[in-house]
Amino acid sequence: MKDTQKSAKSTTAKKRHEGFTDEERAAMKERVQEMKAAARRGPRADKADGESAVLAKIAEMPEPDRSMGKRLHAVIKASAPTLLPRLWYGMPAYAKDGKVVCFFQSAQKFKTRYATFGFSDKANLDEGAMWPTAFALTKLTAADEARIGALVKKAVS
Repeated sequence: MKDTQKSAKSTTAKKRHEGFTDEERAAMKERVQEMKAAARRGPRADKADGESAVLAKIAEMPEPDRSMGKRLHAVIKASAPTLLPRLWYGMPAYAKDGKVVCFFQSAQKFKTRYATFGFSDKANLDEGAMWPTAFALTKLTAADEARIGALVKKAVS
């Protein structure tokens, strides 16, 4: 009787699970690579390593994201010099005490129509019961840069 029974696997049609997108899987792979690289460098990783990695990632971006990334980098460094640049899921990010506070996501990263500047839950932006944590960017004006600078200062306070 055992010989005549078929396994449930062979009679069940295989279903394809549509989970993460290709872009999300790529971001996760980048994060794993970042963590491996950080482990190789050890706890005393040079902050110049993080900055050069962020600048290299920004240089890879298509316009207008590349220009916005360069400007954001300058604004963040001027507003909160204590934040250390680093890569986070393949995106330029800025951390305090090893925890990401803010990040810049190119529109190309997840094939969206706008770039995103966002804050993590480590950012000190709490204001009542609801506050914004991410902003869509299609271009940066002087007023936008001033607002982002103020938000970054508040985030690290």
